[in-house]
Amino acid sequence: MEGLKQAFSTMKITLMLTGKTEESFIKEGFKIFEKRLQHYIQFETLVLPDLKNTKSLNPLQVKEKEAEAQLKSINEKDHVVLLDEKGNEYRSMEFSAFIQQKMNSSVKNLVFIVGGPFGFSEKLYSRANSKISLSKMTFSHQIIRLLFAEQLYRAFTIIRNEPYHNEG
Repeated sequence: MEGLKQAFSTMKITLMLTGKTEESFIKEGFKIFEKRLQHYIQFETLVLPDLKNTKSLNPLQVKEKEAEAQLKSINEKDHVVLLDEKGNEYRSMEFSAFIQQKMNSSVKNLVFIVGGPFGFSEKLYSRANSKISLSKMTFSHQIIRLLFAEQLYRAFTIIRNEPYHNEG
């Protein structure tokens, strides 16, 4: 158990977002899970500002501009995971094993990135260590924040053998 506590305390998880959360119900739900996560791991949310004056840009140009800001915020040693529809899908138990494996392999900073409305640029795909899909369905980049925070919290309760998750 001591090794588990040490692994929890040495790894940090960063959730990188583009743009502020707009809907109050998403903000409130996210705050609940953000607070709960603090009991398990050093967790931070990094909100990059929305791009300005994008009306004249096509989706590819928007993704490239977002990638510039995202890449500037990533350290070369960070383990980067894109939350992307083309990523691996995990059941909650498998996702908790993914998190546990990152802790066991001494990852210092695990960075999950939620893309903007158009997704990610090729530069970001090239930099990423892995991709995870939360569903085959498409969700707004706003709602993904809340869904991911809940799944991350669920993963830690599974790792700790706590009763939040019911496998049946």
